[in-house]
Amino acid sequence: MRIDDEIQSSKFEDNYQKAVINIAYTDGWLKNTFNCHFEKHNLTQQQFNILRILRGQYPKPATVNLLKERMIDKMSDASRIVDRLVQKEMITRCTNNKDRRAVDIRISEKGLEVLAKMDIEFKTRDFIKGNLTQEEAGLLSDLLDKLRG
Repeated sequence: MRIDDEIQSSKFEDNYQKAVINIAYTDGWLKNTFNCHFEKHNLTQQQFNILRILRGQYPKPATVNLLKERMIDKMSDASRIVDRLVQKEMITRCTNNKDRRAVDIRISEKGLEVLAKMDIEFKTRDFIKGNLTQEEAGLLSDLLDKLRG
């Protein structure tokens, strides 16, 4: 559906404003679409993002700073998200043997199991492949990269 119809307005200053509004609207749409899958596993999008980063690092540990650098939502409080995932027993935290000031963070078996279940339940491509070809998805990704400069 066109952004004009979605927000019931066609009064844009120009196509630049329309594009920015469309990107913001689409971000919200994607978040709402994904949330039902995260809620099934008692996760937020930010917690899911950290679990995915840690799975990519596995078996090597990560630090909170590495998580902050690699998170999609840079405004998230990575330390608090880590605390919540430790409480849920999806990750572990321990002191680094070489640097006592550093803390090593690793995904736990429980965290790996939850991600494995989620991998089976849904694929991110399923949300857009009905509306975009693989080539169009690549072009969209390239255009978004270009936008960010």
